[in-house]
Amino acid sequence: MEKTRGFEICEAYRGQGIHLPRRQTPGSAGYDLEAAEDIVIPSIWRLGFVRIFRLIRNGHYLAESDFRQADQILKPTMVPTGVKAYFPADEMLIIANRSSNTTKRRFNLPNGIGVIDSDYYDNPTDEGQIHIQLINYGVRDCHIRKGESVAQAIFMPILKTDDDQPVDRPRTGGFGSSGKGGY
Repeated sequence: MEKTRGFEICEAYRGQGIHLPRRQTPGSAGYDLEAAEDIVIPSIWRLGFVRIFRLIRNGHYLAESDFRQADQILKPTMVPTGVKAYFPADEMLIIANRSSNTTKRRFNLPNGIGVIDSDYYDNPTDEGQIHIQLINYGVRDCHIRKGESVAQAIFMPILKTDDDQPVDRPRTGGFGSSGKGGY
């Protein structure tokens, strides 16, 4: 039987007790993604964000070092899942926050949702491992244990324009690898 869509454990995590994502009820849209290892998501408030916030709020001059510090504070923590997903080229995988992350843990996905393209699978940089970007806006650092659900993955169709003409170039890596954008 030919495989259409699904999840696989990445080579680096084989034999380490990683679970493939599962829907938790027959009516669930998303497959729960688990953390592949213990990780701490630091609170932005404990990293000097209050100092930067006060400077901005009070109209103080911000030096380049202040901007660099703010960028580091607000940089998301990348939570590895140890899994990758395969699916047809006319689909995508959406990574969405769990509703309990905002109400119980104060986690947010800074990109709103993650979009995983079909050609991310087995890319040369990281084998297509799914990582979850999280920011902790709560006042305490939060420890995620290996095996805890951190996000959900939802397979979706892609609709294309009548005159669709994508750039013909191979994927060369993971996050932001299209070569477009300001960074």
